[in-house]
Amino acid sequence: MKRPARVSSLLSESLHQRVNAYALAASAAGVGVLALTQAAEAKIVYTPVNISIPLNGGLIQIDLNKDGINDFALSNYSYQTHGLGELFLKVVEDQSSNEMVDANSKGHVCAAALPRGAKVGPKSRFHQDPTKGLYMRFVGLAGSQSSGTRFGPWFGLNGQRYLGLKFVVNGKTHYGWARVKVMSGSVSTTLTGYAYETIPDKPIIAGKTHGGNEGTLGRLAQGASDVVSGEKK
Repeated sequence: MKRPARVSSLLSESLHQRVNAYALAASAAGVGVLALTQAAEAKIVYTPVNISIPLNGGLIQIDLNKDGINDFALSNYSYQTHGLGELFLKVVEDQSSNEMVDANSKGHVCAAALPRGAKVGPKSRFHQDPTKGLYMRFVGLAGSQSSGTRFGPWFGLNGQRYLGLKFVVNGKTHYGWARVKVMSGSVSTTLTGYAYETIPDKPIIAGKTHGGNEGTLGRLAQGASDVVSGEKK
């Protein structure tokens, strides 16, 4: 009579351990599903382009979140009057609430030329000028020659840099970047891509084209698998 009681006790203990294991696995899986849902909703939206910004070709518009509302524009412009003039590259806000990361260049507030990897977010220094925009580079002209007036973080660069952007969607602030290629000693300029972070108020890294919680999800999935199998790795 004692033998069946002992077997029953062992079976109950084993069953108890399995129930606990499955409960823990279900909990981990639940957290994983929640993280997966958040990752699906929260991401960087990247738009690769190759758009030339021709001299005196008008504004090149940027609609960061593709909602049909232009957010920023680039202008590559030159003019001369009575032998004097200007040659400049500018970024302009299309909406009064939008702003750009700024930098000082020879006493002028200009649009910063950010390197790849720079963080754009709430702690960045932003500036806006809805009526004029911000210079990226400027060259004063006198006749057919430069007048010697030259400024702007993008002047003299040869390659790609990033504009840091801040814009508002449905009353919420988002951050993004636009990648622009400039050539030293040339007016040649090209917009090569732009991106924004879908989570309001979350910083974005210049040049980053995708985001998510893949590493976290992988660890959660691995943890759930270990618990179910009873193995410790």
